[in-house]
Amino acid sequence: MFPELRVPGARRVSRRVSRVVVPLLLCCALLFGTAACGGDGDKDAATPSGTSSAERQKFAKTRFVANAGLAAGATYQWIVKPYRAGKFKSGADGRRFALVKAGLAGAFTYNRLKAAMRNAQGDPALAKAVAPLSAGIDALKDLPSKLRKGDSTEAVVGSFDGVIKGVKDAGRGAGAEVRDKVPSAGELARG
Repeated sequence: MFPELRVPGARRVSRRVSRVVVPLLLCCALLFGTAACGGDGDKDAATPSGTSSAERQKFAKTRFVANAGLAAGATYQWIVKPYRAGKFKSGADGRRFALVKAGLAGAFTYNRLKAAMRNAQGDPALAKAVAPLSAGIDALKDLPSKLRKGDSTEAVVGSFDGVIKGVKDAGRGAGAEVRDKVPSAGELARG
């Protein structure tokens, strides 16, 4: 009866619209379908169950190992290694940049070691093992600024290296082996 009306490019437009509209409708259907199902159920089913003491201790060790590993990796990669390569010596190529990175790594290390100490409190054996290191970690607080300035780098590097070795030894003694994990530059900048 009526002649077919042809519009140039109409098929492409309808495909584009269907590619956007169909997934949007499916998402809405899923969203409203799940929202409608959740209201009449048992209220106790929504509350999370507690973790056992053993699980908390395991998670404490895991978090301790992760944080201490990041601290150890940052210390080695951006403080100890450049120091041994002579990057902190006066007149060395790239000295300023190496010192700034070392300062950032020092702040990052201090932050991660403090987090590791908090994590260790969840496991009695680990807490006991790292307790003597608390003062050494607190002493690291002002050292990143000394690194950035290039002040007494040998003593500062020795302090960081010594504390990291102590944390690794304490972790190993408590059954939480710490391995170096070098953080990305973004993680280092975020602290």
